Amino acid sequence: MNNEGENAHFQALQRAFDAPWPGPMGDAITLKRGHVEVTVYPQDAARMTSLRVFGYELLRQWNPQRRAFQYGSFPMVPWAGRLGNGQLDANGKIWQLPANKPPHALHGMACYSLWNIVELTSDSLTLCMTLAEPWPWKGQVIQRIMLQDDALIMCLEIRSDADTFPASAGWHPWFAKWVDAPQNVSGLPTDEALQLRFEADWQEEPGANELPTGRRVSPRPGPWDDCFGFTEGVSVNLEWPGKLALSMTSGAPGLVVFDKQPDATCVNPLTQAPNAINTDPEYVSPAQPLVIETRWQFTQR
Repeated sequence: MNNEGENAHFQALQRAFDAPWPGPMGDAITLKRGHVEVTVYPQDAARMTSLRVFGYELLRQWNPQRRAFQYGSFPMVPWAGRLGNGQLDANGKIWQLPANKPPHALHGMACYSLWNIVELTSDSLTLCMTLAEPWPWKGQVIQRIMLQDDALIMCLEIRSDADTFPASAGWHPWFAKWVDAPQNVSGLPTDEALQLRFEADWQEEPGANELPTGRRVSPRPGPWDDCFGFTEGVSVNLEWPGKLALSMTSGAPGLVVFDKQPDATCVNPLTQAPNAINTDPEYVSPAQPLVIETRWQFTQR
């Protein structure tokens, strides 16, 4: 760890998902190309804290009331979403991981791990996180962030040093429901709020234990804290009326949508549903990394 304070915050997050959090830590990196500008804090979970497009801020911002999982856009690795009972059933053994939202373990290890800069240009950034305790196997996670003309491309790659192990990955962006909105959004016009459109092939049936049951059902209307599936890969349209639109695509099949908070909506592309790492695992080996990529294409209205 870089210092004792950072170490204490990382340890606290392993114990409780809602532990106090200091906000963006370390040096900021800004990437810019054309109408797209992003700010990333490698020491704050490799988190994108700002995404400005055509002059509009699209991400929920940090404030002192926010916790580690409540602002910007951060990667979820080496598991995405909730891990049932904080346990990983793999290779004939049950591995216990930090159950920071009892009884489950939430959103992987990116927020309590160190990230190092591998490569940096004016419009691209590559970061690396070493897989270490409490994860049982050695490896690395690579995150690449690249800007193209009116587009953002992100890629996560989980690599193994020696063993074969299950893993999943994705991102957790908090999109502001109103661009450049004040902290208190009450009274803002609803016809200017974020509109979300997608046609999923199925919805993961939610269980009473906050985990998918494993059954696929027809997509249901919102509001949502739910996972959806796409046979041909994720495709979602987000629009802030009269301002801009975002087309989010990925070859990955999973998407979690959480829109129950007044100021922001989560639209999370994933390699698979939460806890599917236990029920339908995808494996990483030295010869076969796990890779997910997403493209966010922007259009001005």
